[in-house]
Amino acid sequence: MKKLFVKTYGCQMNVYDSARMADLLAPLGYAPAEEPEGADMVILNTCHVREKAAEKIYSELGRLKKLKSEKAEAGGRMMIAVAGCVAQAEGEEIIARQPAVDMVVGPQSYHRLPEMIAKIVRGQGHALETDFPAEEKFDSLPEATRSIGASAFLTVQEGCDKFCTFCVVPYTRGNEFSRPVAQIAAEAKRLMKAGAREITLLGQNVNAYRGAGPDGDTWSLAQLIALLAHSGVERLRYTTSHPRDMSDDLVAAHAEIDALMPYLHLPVQSGSNRVLDAMNRQHTRDVYLRLVEKIRAARADIALSSDFIVGFPGETDRDFEDTLALVREVGYAQAFSFKYSPRPGTPAAAAHKQVPEDVRAARLEALQALLRAQQDAFNASCEGRVMSVLFEKPGRKQGQAVGRSPYLQPVHVEGASHLIGTIADVRMEAVQPNSLRGELASVARERVRAH
Repeated sequence: MKKLFVKTYGCQMNVYDSARMADLLAPLGYAPAEEPEGADMVILNTCHVREKAAEKIYSELGRLKKLKSEKAEAGGRMMIAVAGCVAQAEGEEIIARQPAVDMVVGPQSYHRLPEMIAKIVRGQGHALETDFPAEEKFDSLPEATRSIGASAFLTVQEGCDKFCTFCVVPYTRGNEFSRPVAQIAAEAKRLMKAGAREITLLGQNVNAYRGAGPDGDTWSLAQLIALLAHSGVERLRYTTSHPRDMSDDLVAAHAEIDALMPYLHLPVQSGSNRVLDAMNRQHTRDVYLRLVEKIRAARADIALSSDFIVGFPGETDRDFEDTLALVREVGYAQAFSFKYSPRPGTPAAAAHKQVPEDVRAARLEALQALLRAQQDAFNASCEGRVMSVLFEKPGRKQGQAVGRSPYLQPVHVEGASHLIGTIADVRMEAVQPNSLRGELASVARERVRAH
């Protein structure tokens, strides 16, 4: 068997794509490797969202170039591919800057990897594929051959039509495209057969899902979730959502479908209407707050997370205070926050009134302190509660298992290693940094009876 090493950067959609690339290359004799040293093929599946993403990739390519030379000196061959959003954005520039790269393949073209490899093996130079044939890609992917854990990702929607002024996704992933319901249902069935108890539905704007249904109509995400729940998926999640696409039937699904976990990631980015308008977010502060109120009315125990960008061009102290006020009003169980950094080719990158670095850093520190306090308070509120936990992997201690609560919190439980891959009730005993410690509810009941 040849060795394949895939390094994944960024979001869960890239995690899904990396697994599917491994599936695609398995019939060619490529088995997964834990490290690039000695690999016959290395794929960097890249993300363009984080700051200086492209430069980090070029730094990694410099290291891989040395490994490739060492393998060639030993009489072997290493092929290097750059995939994902940096590949889409940089294209031929990647090969020009680092000739050791054999292939550059965008996120909608990786189904063409086998023919690209064949081209390289035939000695036809470099291979470049950066088209946007999303429908063709999903039609061409093989069934998964890798082992599946208790929790799995399933991409249902790709691309974005929103064009937020800070974001490169519309330029690297293309227009919004939704997979047909039957195709998704078939993949979910295979994932369940392979052991998945929980499936997270993925999309750049997953709640913009509008897929062809088996009845000939266009289905919403809520309809898709109901079908998957009815087909036997025990736990369902979806990410990432846009407030503009949070439809009434999807809000209702949180109240009506038990398999849909009470946790929703709903990015707002800013609490200032002026900044939201400059970002082209297509919603206002009040619209977001009314939406949160509607969601909590549907399911009172739901936990919310969000994304925030501070220091967006032109953001004033008053704008930032509006963001802090929104955070205090909503109350988040978890959140991701970042300093604004320009992405080449996006409108915001050329905007006037860029906020100084020291101001951005100070604002981020203040926001993160507030968000940490809210997360700590939410975790503390879980102490003493009994919650269902999906056990995913062994813990560091003998017999320990680590799982996820309905709210995505990591939970460590002693004497639960035999439950990996299953769901069990756990009593939350203590809050630890970034996780919870629990005891199996059955053990807790026996202990109480014994006393």
